[in-house]
Amino acid sequence: MAYVIVFFHRVAAGVVRQELINSFNITDVEFGNFGAMYFYPYMLMQIPSGILADTLGARKTVSVGIILAGIGSLIFGFAPNITFAYIGRLTVGLGVSVVFISTLKILSQWFKPDEFGRMSGLTSFIGNGGALLAQYPLVVLVAAIGWRKSFSVIGGISVIIAIVTYILVRNKPEDLGLDPIVIIKEKKKSSIKDGLKIVFTNPRTWPAFFAMGGIFGSVIAFMGTWGVPYMIDVYGLTKGEASIFTMMVTLGLMIGSLIVGNISDRLGKRRLPFAAFSIVYLVVWIVFLFVNPGNMSLGFMYVLFFLMGLTSSGFVLSWACGKEVNPEKYAGVSTSIANMGGFLFAAIIQPIIGFVLEQSDGAGGVYSVEAYNKAFMVCLVVIIISLVSLFLIKETNCKNIYSE
Repeated sequence: MAYVIVFFHRVAAGVVRQELINSFNITDVEFGNFGAMYFYPYMLMQIPSGILADTLGARKTVSVGIILAGIGSLIFGFAPNITFAYIGRLTVGLGVSVVFISTLKILSQWFKPDEFGRMSGLTSFIGNGGALLAQYPLVVLVAAIGWRKSFSVIGGISVIIAIVTYILVRNKPEDLGLDPIVIIKEKKKSSIKDGLKIVFTNPRTWPAFFAMGGIFGSVIAFMGTWGVPYMIDVYGLTKGEASIFTMMVTLGLMIGSLIVGNISDRLGKRRLPFAAFSIVYLVVWIVFLFVNPGNMSLGFMYVLFFLMGLTSSGFVLSWACGKEVNPEKYAGVSTSIANMGGFLFAAIIQPIIGFVLEQSDGAGGVYSVEAYNKAFMVCLVVIIISLVSLFLIKETNCKNIYSE
């Protein structure tokens, strides 16, 4: 449930774009920056998140983080100007930044190594339920009580979830008097400094960072910030209608997360399914940018957006790819580096899209399909970077292959 809150905030910006522009009198570049404000602290906190998960433990880390996210959501809801809105979004990003890596740490303790792909996919599936809530349901909620009260309510719910997390979650089976599932042979006490050095200097760590970066960054930029404005401007839809199309991306990502994790564990391969899904994802973007002139049927767009989400889900394997080439006891740090790539790319992409749009022929903040396609070329570039990096990933055969 904490991860549902994470995904809700990740993609909520696109739904309230016009409300923010009207309330704070901001430009599209400033709106792009607002969307990115979530990702800057999230990206910077990935290494500290791994350290906290490995030392303080996931239970305490997530509980404190989600309370902080709730406070940030309340700040945003009551923001008198764009500066306070930025502060609120930054606080949210800081708070939720610790949740996913902590969840992966728990998965590494409560499940066997050959179950990690499936459980990562299931985690992504559940988390994306938050992305669904942040689309059409959020449109309905904002229409009913306004965007300020909507985010204030989410802030209150976040605090409740943080309390429940602290009551229910345990870091490892031993905390409940159960036998450990994962036994780490080396009993020497872990050193944070040594762990960072080992993981950072391991050349096998970094291909997963870039492979995650372009795939995740591009789908989140579209699904979370620019997909709704695209459908409103190009197809003349209402915000509610447009949000249903970005929901198709989310549904595809949810289903794909379950499929790719299961395929990977059953095949005993990481790189092969990751590459296969990502190549098709590139093809979907090529069709979207070069075949779609902005007047294709809405039925076709439903299918295209669903496939965009489905095939982007290969990125869930990047966490396993990073974890399985590093020492098991540093699972938090190694998965956090792979995860950091996605949020670095997402933070960079969104303001660039806003900047390119503002340089185009937009009248009154409404842009043509040509303007959007030009802006979305940045997504195509980062996807190609990811594909190149993918082929540098070391195949682990779903086992930890780290050796001194």
